[in-house]
Amino acid sequence: MAVTFSEALNRSRMHPFQWAIVATCMLVLVCDGIDLQLLGIVAPLVIDSFDTDSTTFGWAMGAALVGFGLGSWGGGWLGDTIGRRWTLALAALVFSLATVGAGTSAGVWHMAGWRLLGGLGFGAAYANALAMAGEWLPDRWRAVAVSTLSVGTPIGGTIVGWIGPDLAVAHGWPGTFTRIGLATLVLVAIIAAVLRDSPSFLLARGRREAALRNARLVLREDTELVPERHETDAGDGPSVGVLHPSNTRVNTGIGLAFAAAALVAYSILSWSTVMLTERGFSLAAAGNAVAWAGITSMIGSIIVGLAMRRFGSRPVMLALSGGLVVLLIALGWAVEGLAPNPAVPPAQAQQTLVTWLIGAAGGFFSAAIAGMYVMMTHAYPQSCRSAGIGFGIFMSRVGAIAATAFGGGLLALGGGSTIPFFAVLTLSAAVIAAAAFVVDRHVPSLAEAERRRVAAAGA
Repeated sequence: MAVTFSEALNRSRMHPFQWAIVATCMLVLVCDGIDLQLLGIVAPLVIDSFDTDSTTFGWAMGAALVGFGLGSWGGGWLGDTIGRRWTLALAALVFSLATVGAGTSAGVWHMAGWRLLGGLGFGAAYANALAMAGEWLPDRWRAVAVSTLSVGTPIGGTIVGWIGPDLAVAHGWPGTFTRIGLATLVLVAIIAAVLRDSPSFLLARGRREAALRNARLVLREDTELVPERHETDAGDGPSVGVLHPSNTRVNTGIGLAFAAAALVAYSILSWSTVMLTERGFSLAAAGNAVAWAGITSMIGSIIVGLAMRRFGSRPVMLALSGGLVVLLIALGWAVEGLAPNPAVPPAQAQQTLVTWLIGAAGGFFSAAIAGMYVMMTHAYPQSCRSAGIGFGIFMSRVGAIAATAFGGGLLALGGGSTIPFFAVLTLSAAVIAAAAFVVDRHVPSLAEAERRRVAAAGA
């Protein structure tokens, strides 16, 4: 009996090659995070070297975010066109060489140009790594793996936070960029050697022999495979792009919710130290609160995949939205209760409460973001899966840039009060529920998936 590659995977045990695919995609995202976060680690040295101020240097800092958004969508389209494997190799080549190039920068605009180019590679790598891994995994592992992969970039940022300062002391910031960029170039060879485009992708493009050859890497017996069909596919093959009308509800729900979740995340991560030090926290204590958010972010991102696999994506996204609303209201109330005077340190109990609330919020907003990746991997048809994930990442960059650009203005708008800041964040957290109400292709719960499987077998 002819089956799709996804159906064949669901009937088979996991093969070591599938774990190698996931591990390589995780390595790509970790290296992506190392190169992406490097400038933030050595920024004080670069600012001094350029003899500029932090406001002007912000253009160089923000360029990678802009490139990331554009690269995720454009790179996603390229992955749907020529394949995830070679698009990933090209993305790794671009961001590695851009990191090397950044080490030659002589000024802010020179650095901004290299970072913009690197951002294109960062975004393309992210979209295609998630699509690649998802297509090689059975349903029982896909949600967990995709949500876990989403922490690859934060892990890379943590690694460069550990090694970056020592490299900068030993080699200067230009030498640090050069060495890290050259090291991540090794990724190109690893991608070419390990990764293969999925049989689902190849069958959809009429490359049957290549599809069967790659299927034999994981299936323990020869299986007659047919292209995957989606409700939006037309004629004899997939023809749907990410902006096709059939994707309107997916695009709208995920686009709004992803932008809102990123706005909350980047507002908390970017402005908490400013907000808290103005209310008596030491810089170390404020940094510790943000660090806790980073730790809980990784935990939340992994847990959400398990939750979506068990309960489905709709109730999980509703729960995350409601929980984040409650946490942000509580956090706003706790921060407002601190004396707006940096000379008056908060009581230990107040400081602990604020720190834990920020940590809890980090777990929730990161779980919401990781949940979007799981939903996109499931909701978009094979014909535009990379581009669909890229579109979602593009919308998240819109939220991130808005948070970075306007968060300080919202804090200033309050005239010493954080109410406008937290009001916007709370409203944004409520918008995350759009993913639950608007999206019409949710990840099914285990029980629902089993009912569908039994119904299909009976038919």
